Amino acid sequence: MLIEDYALLGDTHSAALVSLDGSIDWLCLPRFDSPACFAAILDESKGGRWRLGPAGEVLETSRRYLPDTMILETTFRTASGTVKLTDCLAVEERDPGGAAAPAPDDLLVRVVTGIEGTVSVDMHYAPRFYFGDILPWMRKHDRAVEAVGGPDSLDLFAPFELDLQGHAATATFDVVAGDEVGFLLAYHPSHLAAKVSPEPADCAEIIRNTEIFWRDWVGRCEVEDEWREEIVRSLLTLKALIYSPSGGIVAAPTTSLPEAIGGVRNWDYRYCWLRDSTFTLEVLLEHGYTDEAAAWREWLLRTVAGDPEDLQIMYGILGERKLFEHELPWLAGYEDSKPVRIGNAAVNQFQLDVYGEVMDTLHSARRAGLEPAAELWEVQVGIVDSVCAHWRDPDWGIWEVRSGPEHFVHSKVMAWVAIDRGIQAIEQFGRAGPVERWRETRAEIRAEVLDRGFNENVGSFVRCYGDDRLDASLLALPLVGFIEATDPRMRATIEAIERDLVVDGLVLRYLDDTPDGLPPGEGTFLLCSFWLVDCLALLGRLDDARALFGRLLSLRNDVGLLAEQYDTRLSRQVGNFPQAFSHIALATSAQALQQAGRERPFKRGA
Repeated sequence: MLIEDYALLGDTHSAALVSLDGSIDWLCLPRFDSPACFAAILDESKGGRWRLGPAGEVLETSRRYLPDTMILETTFRTASGTVKLTDCLAVEERDPGGAAAPAPDDLLVRVVTGIEGTVSVDMHYAPRFYFGDILPWMRKHDRAVEAVGGPDSLDLFAPFELDLQGHAATATFDVVAGDEVGFLLAYHPSHLAAKVSPEPADCAEIIRNTEIFWRDWVGRCEVEDEWREEIVRSLLTLKALIYSPSGGIVAAPTTSLPEAIGGVRNWDYRYCWLRDSTFTLEVLLEHGYTDEAAAWREWLLRTVAGDPEDLQIMYGILGERKLFEHELPWLAGYEDSKPVRIGNAAVNQFQLDVYGEVMDTLHSARRAGLEPAAELWEVQVGIVDSVCAHWRDPDWGIWEVRSGPEHFVHSKVMAWVAIDRGIQAIEQFGRAGPVERWRETRAEIRAEVLDRGFNENVGSFVRCYGDDRLDASLLALPLVGFIEATDPRMRATIEAIERDLVVDGLVLRYLDDTPDGLPPGEGTFLLCSFWLVDCLALLGRLDDARALFGRLLSLRNDVGLLAEQYDTRLSRQVGNFPQAFSHIALATSAQALQQAGRERPFKRGA
């Protein structure tokens, strides 16, 4: 199954992937970063899955999200009739601020509805705990099947008795036009009794309440008419990646979906990168979602409590600091792409740019009227002072290379951003701080980047000091306000990236001969391709910008989702899916195009 053949179910604390044939092949409960109980996407034979779909040949499959929701409808047409499968991770409780709370026992609802004729439907339910390593103990009670494995327990509620065959529950049943056959899956820790015993008859109400939640949330969105559907789908995807109990934001709901099929660039993205989180908050703020920004601000304050010198690039969704990377050798990997990794060793890297991202987002929140608590300003002063002390140090950079630290130009620019946003807080919002010292350091960074980051022989900015290679992260320089896109040096850099890093209209992060500590080979990077859209818009090349934006929109799957990368050789999406970076950039580029040519074009920090 191709990565783009999946659709996301989300409830703002966990996530599932549903395939085109109605199989849930990825599900982590009760949190994004919990061990998966269905992981067939990483190993079809061992991972576990839950399929609902026609028993016979399917002539046509179509699907959609209910408008302005994360509720998925898949319609199967067969020779004997048509049925619709509705899938929903339940979100039932809301507070006046719009925050979501998980429905009791983390309910997954699946309803098969007869549309026309009669269709024989198969159900195959085979949970496998801890990423397929634990075969569950299964037993029937009433019309439910309980599966227990170690600390986890799942209860599957059905409208009729299911057959138990080893470590799976199955059923085959006929659905005629007008029938609704509902199933509910509820999670609870195995040492505790289930808090509720839902009936399949509750399915319609649960779906209705979840639909209300999502539509209420979209109703608060500030978005212009052009590309509204595309922007809203991206914003919904981002909202679904927020762990609402804490406010933390994951980079993607999956692990080890490869950046190159059969390769080793397989990473666990189910954690909160400060960089990714700040990008997410930036775009949500631009569309009026201040509640999420406030929740993330409190998450940040709790998470980075202590010495800013100890700031990490990523954390767990509750602020956990230890995210040990290890491999799961019993899993075959997506299309034999090994290893499958859990945790992420990049947590130990020093990445200078994240300081700039954090300060930039807090600056945006301040501009949006979300005045930070006094203690958070103390944290920001500590962050800027830390940047002043360490901006000359090499780091591992935005791409988290595993070849060792370098003096990356993008990192130095983001150090400039961190100090610049601190200065703006003092100059524009009356905060107190050592502004003169900060101004001096900001000027030093700018002078050094313009001197050492621009290679006169190449005629452009380069990846790192003393190098002659390009890097797509350089496209961010005008987007954060460091230099105008129309500056001859930046214009030449954009043109060089178009010439050397663009493949089939899309942007590579860097060429294969660039050392990063890993075997070469990956897809084009969608975030960078959207950055090129933004730069072209700032240059006034609106026809080119719109053409590239249209090309990027065409890469989305049938329900509007994007992975991290796109392999132009294989014409398919690659990398973890769906990827927050890609959907952030889509919404941002749409805004950049809408504001192009205005007196104040879209630019971060402006």
